[in-house]
Amino acid sequence: MMRVAKLIAVSAFVFAPQLAQAVGFGVRVGPQNRTQITPLEGGIYEVKAIGSSAPVNYWCGIGDFAIRTLGVPGPTRIYIYRAYEPGVRTVQFSLTPPPGADTDPGYSITVRKVGENMSATSAQAYCFDNFMDFGF
Repeated sequence: MMRVAKLIAVSAFVFAPQLAQAVGFGVRVGPQNRTQITPLEGGIYEVKAIGSSAPVNYWCGIGDFAIRTLGVPGPTRIYIYRAYEPGVRTVQFSLTPPPGADTDPGYSITVRKVGENMSATSAQAYCFDNFMDFGF
């Protein structure tokens, strides 16, 4: 009996590191980007945030919708057509630049500037980048 216990202890000591790497242990809080997309007239899409109203939530919603639902190629630019409105928590996007707007891309992620834009792939990438990982 003592011999079996020693064998089990040695085996556990030898194989524990491999099991830890193969299986891993962690707690992951998944992406919380939830949006509701409403197609409007003229190729405009209204994105309403459900939960967080962080800019990445809106960009994630429109990027994912554009690629998966509309089937646009990844490099296609998505433009803010109507900026964020705090009372209604919506942003309107378009695949064509809004008339008269400055469409030079900025260096920050915002939904408060008409004409701000990024590629559909970059927007969709925020869907996969918004999580917390507690990798114990």
